[in-house]
Amino acid sequence: MTHEIAPSPTDRPAPLFGTLLTAMVTVFHEDRTVDLEATAALAEQLVDDGCDGLVVCGTTGEYSTMTDEENLSVFRAVKDAVGSRVPLLAGTGSNDTEHSRYLCLEAEKIGMDGLLVVTPYYNKPTQAGVEAHFRSLADSVDTPIMMYDIPGRSGIPIEAETLISLSSHPNLVAVKDAKADFVAASRVMAETDLVYYSGDDALTLPWMAIGAAGLVGVTTHVDTPRYRRMVDAVLASDLVTARRLHEELLPLVRATMTRVPGAVAAKTILQWQDRLPNSTVRLPHVAPTHAELEQIRADLSTSVIADTLTN
Repeated sequence: MTHEIAPSPTDRPAPLFGTLLTAMVTVFHEDRTVDLEATAALAEQLVDDGCDGLVVCGTTGEYSTMTDEENLSVFRAVKDAVGSRVPLLAGTGSNDTEHSRYLCLEAEKIGMDGLLVVTPYYNKPTQAGVEAHFRSLADSVDTPIMMYDIPGRSGIPIEAETLISLSSHPNLVAVKDAKADFVAASRVMAETDLVYYSGDDALTLPWMAIGAAGLVGVTTHVDTPRYRRMVDAVLASDLVTARRLHEELLPLVRATMTRVPGAVAAKTILQWQDRLPNSTVRLPHVAPTHAELEQIRADLSTSVIADTLTN
């Protein structure tokens, strides 16, 4: 009796969108206009440091405070900078299906490799409405779509049954999960070909342990190489190394994701690392208070990146 040996993770083809993606901040000038040059430079550095994919103008990119033309200009700038090196996903989600369709079509014209589409927020449609939204967008483009399941922001989940049904559409290929329902996700992964990505920076290791391809993260801005090593360690089944790196990254996750919104914290820390010219955000985001800055500094003071902070 013979038994087939399953391929090791490193034998599997690379996922369509990569395994370590940063949901990029959009850099602004101090007058809050978009700084395309600095945004493109950040994209180049993230790729140099180990990202094999990027999300442009997602939530962390403050897309909802930008005009459509500003968003499209950022898509073009990042495409020109690194589009020949890594897959790029355009944040094209909206709670208005027609508005989202317009952004999807424009991003496709620019040549973006994928579209990140969040669950329709605020409207709180039924699951039938959620499915109709995603199917309608997927019918309109040839570009593959990553669905973004984040009930903490959208107000509703994408239920497992809905994802299983949506998986039949050839353009709906992946899920960014910020719901952390591992049982439901395990079922979807077992019954479909949808590729999962962790949408929670701190949960990358457990997500990958149950079959996720990698991470779409924010903390990845501030220590890309260490996240690269952790993801690669999991893919190589080196859980001892992966657990060590996971523990080393926890203070960075606290600093980036728990004190103020991720876009605000990431820009603050990147400026402290001399990697951004400023930490300007757009309303309704505001700069951290003195107390919040002290919390972020305390989180980072004994972290693995403490010596990279120059401010």
